[in-house]
Amino acid sequence: MTASARKIYPVFFLTIGLLFGSCEQITGVRTLKIAHGHATTHPIAPTMDFLAKRVKEISNGALQIEVYPGQQLGTERQCLELLQIGSLAMTKVSAAVFENFAPNSKVLSLPYIFRSREHQYQVFESEIGKSLLTESEKYWLRGLCFYDAGSRSFYTKDRPINRPEDLQGLKIRVQESATAMNLVRNLGGSPTPISYGELYTALQQGIVDGAENNPPSFFTERHYETCKYYAINEHTTVPDIFLISTIIWDRLSEEEKKWLEQAVAESVVFERAAWKKAEQIALEAVQKAGVQITYPDKAPFMERLEGMLEAYQSEPEVYKLIQQIRAIE
Repeated sequence: MTASARKIYPVFFLTIGLLFGSCEQITGVRTLKIAHGHATTHPIAPTMDFLAKRVKEISNGALQIEVYPGQQLGTERQCLELLQIGSLAMTKVSAAVFENFAPNSKVLSLPYIFRSREHQYQVFESEIGKSLLTESEKYWLRGLCFYDAGSRSFYTKDRPINRPEDLQGLKIRVQESATAMNLVRNLGGSPTPISYGELYTALQQGIVDGAENNPPSFFTERHYETCKYYAINEHTTVPDIFLISTIIWDRLSEEEKKWLEQAVAESVVFERAAWKKAEQIALEAVQKAGVQITYPDKAPFMERLEGMLEAYQSEPEVYKLIQQIRAIE
C-alpha cells in the first residue's frame, strides 16, 4: 500500500461512518440509521417506523432514527458487516444469516426446535434468549431483541410437497446458512443459496424449482406468481434479530440507551401483532391468486430431520442449548 493510500483510507472510512452510522448535530440531536432488506409492505417495515416514532417521542426529539428499507444499504450480510465497522447503527436480520457471525445462534434455525409460538416466545424471554443476544458482542454486534418471523415452509413451481420424498431432485433456494443447507439436503432436495433480492428472477428463470419461507414473505415478494404450491410443513421457526453496532452502542449515553431499549421493547409487542395479521392476509391473498395451500403431516419431516439435532453432540455448547430449549415448558 502506498503512503498516499494509507492517508486516504482513514478519511474514507471516517466519511462512511459519518454518513451511515450515527451523527450528533450541533443542536444535540443524535440520529441513528437503520437498514433492512424488506419491502415497505412487509410487517417489519411498519415496525421500524413505529420504533423510529417511539424513540423520537420518548426522547423528546433528542434521539432520532432514519430507516432505509428494501436493501438500500445492502443485503442482510452486508448490513451486519457495516455494523461491525460502525458504519451503520442498526439492522434487522434473520437468525439464519446471523449464525455466520455468532455460531451458537444456529440453534434458533434448527428444525422443529420450538414446539409452538408460545414456546418460542418463552425461549426469547429466558436467560437462553438473553445470552444469545449478548454472545455476538465479541463480534461487535449487540442483539437488542427478537422479532417474530413466523414459520418457514416450502413453496414450489411444478409439484406440491406432501412428504420429504417430494423434494428429491428439486433445487430449493435457501439463505446463506449452513443449517438451512443441511436441512434441505437431509430432506432430499438440492440447497441453492441465492440472495433474497435475486430470488424472484431465479424462480422465473428456473434457476431454482422452489424456496422456503413464511407466508408474508411469500406474498409481499410476489413469489406466488411463479410458485403455485405452498406446503405448510413449518420445518423451522427462525426468528429475526434486531441488532446495534457495539461501536455505536458504546457512544450512546446511559439515558439514550434507556430510550432506545424502551422503544425496542414496545416494538416487539407491535411487531408480533403486525406479524399475526400479515400471515392471515398473506395466506388469503395467495389462495385467491391460485396457489394450492396444503398442510402435510409434519411427522415424516420431523423424523427425517431429528438426526440434525442429535449431530450436534459433537458441539457441546450448541447441544446443551438444544436440551435447555426443549426443557422449557
